[in-house]
Amino acid sequence: MAIRIVGVDLPQNKRGEIALTYIYGIGRSSAGKILEKAGIDKDIKVKDWTDDQAAKIREVIGADFKVEGDLRSEIQMNIKRLMDIGCYRGVRHRIGLPVRGQSTKNNARTRKGRKKTVANKKKATK
Repeated sequence: MAIRIVGVDLPQNKRGEIALTYIYGIGRSSAGKILEKAGIDKDIKVKDWTDDQAAKIREVIGADFKVEGDLRSEIQMNIKRLMDIGCYRGVRHRIGLPVRGQSTKNNARTRKGRKKTVANKKKATK
């Protein structure tokens, strides 16, 4: 039986610390803090958790962390706010270029998309 926390099925055969990182907004350090607060050993696999331990983890995440849908919508709202006020970062988001000062002459393909080849000008004949 899969353990479901905030709408995410956790993998059964992984350690608790790693399994919690499958939840959007929880990384390794946050997962360690959650398990410490819940009083669960981080080396126990998810399939060995009891119902009480899973409930305790749900409680800690619900009380202290913003995860999944709430976090995604907050991030989208922050980006939309930057775009609305027209600041530099917002403009970069709007035109699909890197936001944090990276060079765009050679790289930045992830943000810019596939290459759009531009033809050279033909040399004028005499």
